[in-house]
Amino acid sequence: MTKILQATLGWVDDRFPLTKMWKEHLSEYYAPKNFNFWYFFGSLALMVLVLQIVTGIFLTMNYKPDAALAFATVEGNIMRDVGWGWLLRYMHSTGSSAFFIVVYLHMYRGLMYGSYKKPRELLWIFGMVIYVVLMAEAFLGYLLPWGNMSYWGAQVIVNLFSAVPYVGEGLSEWIRGDFVVDDATLNRFFAFHVIAVPLILLGLVVAHILALHEVGSNNPDGIEIKKKKGADGKPLDGIPFHPYYTVKDIVGVVVFLLLFSVVIFFMPEFNGLFLEHDNFVPANPLSTPEHIKPLWYFTPYYAILRAIPPMFDSQFPGVVAMGAAIVVLFFLPWIDRHPVKSIRYREPLYTVALMLFVVTFVVLAWLGMQPALPHLSELALRFSELYFVFFVVLAIYSQVRSKAYYLTWLAALAVAIILMDLPRYIGAEVEKQVLIRYSVFIPLVYLIVTLWLPTVTKWNQSKTVPDRVTT
Repeated sequence: MTKILQATLGWVDDRFPLTKMWKEHLSEYYAPKNFNFWYFFGSLALMVLVLQIVTGIFLTMNYKPDAALAFATVEGNIMRDVGWGWLLRYMHSTGSSAFFIVVYLHMYRGLMYGSYKKPRELLWIFGMVIYVVLMAEAFLGYLLPWGNMSYWGAQVIVNLFSAVPYVGEGLSEWIRGDFVVDDATLNRFFAFHVIAVPLILLGLVVAHILALHEVGSNNPDGIEIKKKKGADGKPLDGIPFHPYYTVKDIVGVVVFLLLFSVVIFFMPEFNGLFLEHDNFVPANPLSTPEHIKPLWYFTPYYAILRAIPPMFDSQFPGVVAMGAAIVVLFFLPWIDRHPVKSIRYREPLYTVALMLFVVTFVVLAWLGMQPALPHLSELALRFSELYFVFFVVLAIYSQVRSKAYYLTWLAALAVAIILMDLPRYIGAEVEKQVLIRYSVFIPLVYLIVTLWLPTVTKWNQSKTVPDRVTT
């Protein structure tokens, strides 16, 4: 039997590099030996992608992309008539949120340990393109249940393209395939969600993994293990990915599946975060939900969109700010030029700034779920400023300079924020003026903490990076 298997494997290897791929990407791919908890999320993202594809295939077998039938096929046929259809639907809807959870944690690990720095710039860019394509895939799938929130959410998002000068109206009409979100929109969104975008996503994931294995994995110390090799040419601080990390990742997968199962069987709606209550009502062009909002993983950018004041009755500035909030992440390898990669050895300022950035992102996510009340809109504007100021501060402290340089930037940014407030302040109602006057302290305190305090403390002093990885 063994000889037959060996002969079969040899026959395959003569025609396809199966054994070569196994060795290059698993058994002889050397990864740093000090991977920790944060390195689970890359493999978990790959597992959730497979889960979404498999459940999506079975859901399409019973779904009809027809405006008159779509809601009934989901809530009636799939949820009630098809055997285990309810489980497939909940696995897919919960899997969508789980995908973004693990991707956000995967990106956060990259920020902590400098996984976007040289030589991994292209790896980071591939990852960011995956993130953007994943958002497109989620948005396209959001319309398919044809619930009322799905319908109006798609209407609002597609209408954002009409804010683009000169070509906006034609662009939004081209995306919809009609003058309103209707059957044509549903059909083309279904085609893109099921076929086109998943193919692009799979290709990008392959490119991401190939780029990773070409430059090697980063580690919590931010040390390149390829620089220290033994007489056999293998990294001294590396171990084969298989069996060590394939077995270790199984632990992460088991824990993830336990939590995933708890959500599916006991709280699939997750209090309206994973499945919104208005989406259990059929789409109705004559009945607008009380508060239109996207799903939670889009809400930070939605909050930025709403926070930016319109210009000449156009939401184009908000659309630009929302796009810039994503695009700026692509340039992170060049914004952060600090020689030290890992948060373990970087100056305490970076730890503080990164924690504040996470808080900012979470607060924006919460604000994006709330009604557009005046005080919440003002708060969203201030936290939108903090979102972008993080990257400015990161660029400023990437290289060691004089105290006068940092204080000059502090003054320039403070003046810029105050000047941006003046047009909103002059001629505004008294209540609005009070909101502006007091809320401006949020970005000003942030600037003092990140630009002034490090000049009088040791916040901007890095530690010595060891020559070998620590365990």
